[in-house]
Amino acid sequence: MPVESEVIAIDSIRSFFRGRIAEMEPLAPYTSMKVGGPAQLFLEPKDRDDLLSLAQFLREQTIPFMMIGRGSNMIVSDEGFPGAVIHLEPGLSRVSLVEGDVEAEAGARLTKLVDFCAQHGLQGLEWAAGIPGSVGGAVVMNAGAHGSEMKDHIVKVEALRGASVVTVKAEDAGFAYRTSAFTQDIVLSARFRLRPGDREQILRRKSELMARRNATQPLTQPNSGSMFTNPPGTHAARLIEQAGLKGKRIGDAQISEKHANFMVNLGSAKAADILRLIDLVRRTVHQNTGILLQLEVKLVGFPEDVRASFT
Repeated sequence: MPVESEVIAIDSIRSFFRGRIAEMEPLAPYTSMKVGGPAQLFLEPKDRDDLLSLAQFLREQTIPFMMIGRGSNMIVSDEGFPGAVIHLEPGLSRVSLVEGDVEAEAGARLTKLVDFCAQHGLQGLEWAAGIPGSVGGAVVMNAGAHGSEMKDHIVKVEALRGASVVTVKAEDAGFAYRTSAFTQDIVLSARFRLRPGDREQILRRKSELMARRNATQPLTQPNSGSMFTNPPGTHAARLIEQAGLKGKRIGDAQISEKHANFMVNLGSAKAADILRLIDLVRRTVHQNTGILLQLEVKLVGFPEDVRASFT
């Protein structure tokens, strides 16, 4: 249901907000899975100050809001999001060198960060090449691949926590497997410390990892990344494949035939189809092994009882 206060608030937002505002903007084009209904309000801050003013206003007006970068690792409801969605990429995507470290704003694509580091002969983030996410989302979930994680390279994170902008050192950031202390915050930027290296070797390593990713993951089809976290001592993909579910399809949502922990949109999948497939996987794997797979992706715009049923 729409948030009634937003009908009144939009004119107030326009009085101070310098970025783009849209009403009932479809979210599917902004997500890597290409599913999801509209955002009641869709806002693209011009810069960091624009974002801070907007977040303060939305909190004061008790208007629900969420951040979106590249829209990976999320499934958006077919009904959309009843509140404000803040798209960070257009206005908060700067990557720069600061005192020998690399600083990246939350809306910067991970691919942009990796390329920047490679061009400046800084090694350590090549593993993130090809991950279709943003810096902010990757920090919040402590993204990782090939045995490395964001926490391995972060020096500090700047975030909006409540009404205050805080700077959090890496050792105080609560980084763990696919989570951090920033799940209730708005990440603004992160600073990375990387090792100097040979530019050509870094680019070669990046290409090797990209080739491996292309060979093992369905990157040519819309997907949201890994659907489930890996249980201790095993891999979600292995459990799903052993359950005989690889390639299983509901509507246009399918468990990838290339990697069983990925679900793909074959063209016109609905979020409801994906949820039914998630439920099938969890029930079947649990019946076979006693292991209840936990979602790595975030469910957005779904009623609380639906989200609770998948935890």
